[in-house]
Amino acid sequence: MKNKILLTLLLPLVMTACSNTVEEQEEKIGEVNVLYNEGADLMERGEFTDALHTFQELERQHPYSGWATRAQIMSIFANYRLDNFQEALIGIERFIRHHPGHEDLDYIYYLKGLAFYNRISDVKRDQGYTDEALLAFRELEERYPDSVYAQDARLKITLCEDHLAGQEMMVGRFYQTQGRYLAGINRFREVLKNYEKSTHTPEALFRLTESYLALGVKDEAKRTAAILGHNFPDTSWYKDAYRLIEAKNLVPAGGTEKSWLGQVVKGVKGVF
Repeated sequence: MKNKILLTLLLPLVMTACSNTVEEQEEKIGEVNVLYNEGADLMERGEFTDALHTFQELERQHPYSGWATRAQIMSIFANYRLDNFQEALIGIERFIRHHPGHEDLDYIYYLKGLAFYNRISDVKRDQGYTDEALLAFRELEERYPDSVYAQDARLKITLCEDHLAGQEMMVGRFYQTQGRYLAGINRFREVLKNYEKSTHTPEALFRLTESYLALGVKDEAKRTAAILGHNFPDTSWYKDAYRLIEAKNLVPAGGTEKSWLGQVVKGVKGVF
């Protein structure tokens, strides 16, 4: 009997507590919606600084809600649009660490690549950001090959590789002008080894031909010029290379350019 009375006394309190909890939850949901919508509106208007503060406030007030996770993504994007690339990268690494299976992780990796990509400098400067962008875009392509962001990632991978090849060419040309042909050869061969599909490949083959001739390594010069002609016959780089070979009397007397090319290329391994 005593237990029944106690239960009867407690029941209204429990119901009240439940009622308060529901009301509090509804109030919190309302607050979250207001903050998120406010941040989204600011973002749409291009007011990224205010949007960033709003999303950060949402995360501070409601750290365990699903909206907080979404706010983290929006904060990363806001920092990216504000050119706060380092802050964006800090947010990206935190997000990847805390949400390894999130459905929008492909977008996060894409933003990571862009945060580095947008800081790439000309080929005369350090290419650390280019390397980091390349790694991020490759990771996106490998992890999420069917992502809507993968196609642009592949394009930017090509551009990053072309940029890195450009720096190798710049250094190699410098070594050539200094008469340091072996050092230059190493740079040009790096382009062929690591960035074969770059736009710098025809020039790299021409520069190799030049360097081999300068060192008196005639067979390698002929072979390289032939590979250049086999793969890029209509380029000015091949025409210049052939003139160099011809000037050194390395083309058989009475032979034509076509016959010479076919003879040298035949049986050569490593032709692209």
